[in-house]
Amino acid sequence: MTAGFFVAGTDTGVGKTLVAAALLRRFGTLGLRAAGMKPIAAGCKQGRNDDVEALLAAGMRGLDRSLVCPYLLEPPIAPHIAAGEAGVNIDLAVIERAFMALSKKSDVVVVEGVGGFRVPLDERLDAGSIPKRLGLPVILVVGLRLGCLNHALLTQEAIDGEGLELAGWVANRIDPVMARAEENVEALKRRLRAPLLADVPFGPASEFPIALERLRRAPGSP
Repeated sequence: MTAGFFVAGTDTGVGKTLVAAALLRRFGTLGLRAAGMKPIAAGCKQGRNDDVEALLAAGMRGLDRSLVCPYLLEPPIAPHIAAGEAGVNIDLAVIERAFMALSKKSDVVVVEGVGGFRVPLDERLDAGSIPKRLGLPVILVVGLRLGCLNHALLTQEAIDGEGLELAGWVANRIDPVMARAEENVEALKRRLRAPLLADVPFGPASEFPIALERLRRAPGSP
């Protein structure tokens, strides 16, 4: 089976796309055909979404946009609200078919979530339903700001609750004036049951080292 990972976030705007794109580039430098996927994207202009475009640029070329993003929703709002306003029913079977099609073309698929892990997709599904359906280990992006400890630990509980493997996590320093940032990272190192893969500095950071060798060898890892 083609390998894959699901990139989740402790919230929206914490750097999931930044990390997913970095993973794609890193896999590419290892000689792997790496495909990016964002099953649901809310917020687009002229049929384009910035996150989807970033994944397309970072991964292997020639991928069908409809497979990379089966559900492209126009307003930048919660996906279940955007889908409801557009009269769209988000179907996990559609996402799974797109994932399998990408898998046939690649060695590893990096799937980026939408919003936080528990953001609703409809009345019964949430973003965590995607990696559960696809059977993917999770890489968690923690946006370092006040409240991140609670968000990260609750997200870990949610991942565990779905029976999924937390393969690793990334600390993204999104608040340049966060008090006691180092102490927060150390607290997360002790409490998150997965290795720290990268510590991303604040500011433009298109390139930063990701320690793939630290990834848990979860089912689906390359």
